[in-house]
Amino acid sequence: MEKFNRELNGYNKEEVNRFLSETITQLEAMLSKATEQDKTIKLNQITIGNYEKEIASLTDKINHFQTMEDTIKRTILVAEETSNNIRTNSIKEANLIVEEARNNANRIVNDSLVRAEKIELQSDNLERNMRIFKKKLKSIIEQQMVVVDEIEEIELK
Repeated sequence: MEKFNRELNGYNKEEVNRFLSETITQLEAMLSKATEQDKTIKLNQITIGNYEKEIASLTDKINHFQTMEDTIKRTILVAEETSNNIRTNSIKEANLIVEEARNNANRIVNDSLVRAEKIELQSDNLERNMRIFKKKLKSIIEQQMVVVDEIEEIELK
């Protein structure tokens, strides 16, 4: 049996059709040969046994070719089904990859937002601490200035 080239959706349909056409042509040729032999051969020369053997042989050949045809049809159907399954699985896998990429992107964005909020909180804390420090320093300086003023008053007296 010949092997057929595979294509995207199974076997090469032209090759399979060509094979089936050749098979049909051979069958028709055998049938026509058998018919011509029946017409040309005289009944008195052919024994019933030989005639039955020829019919049995031709019937076996027809059955063989019909079996081959059925096998080829089933093979084509299986190949098409396999092709469809592969296509479906590829689409599902692509969708999963896209979904995973979206989830990763969302996670990265969320992590960045959380970090930005933490940095903003730290910045706010630093600004508040700086204001408190300035107030305390100003208060200390003012207290020191009061002490200096008191020392000057005491020295003046």
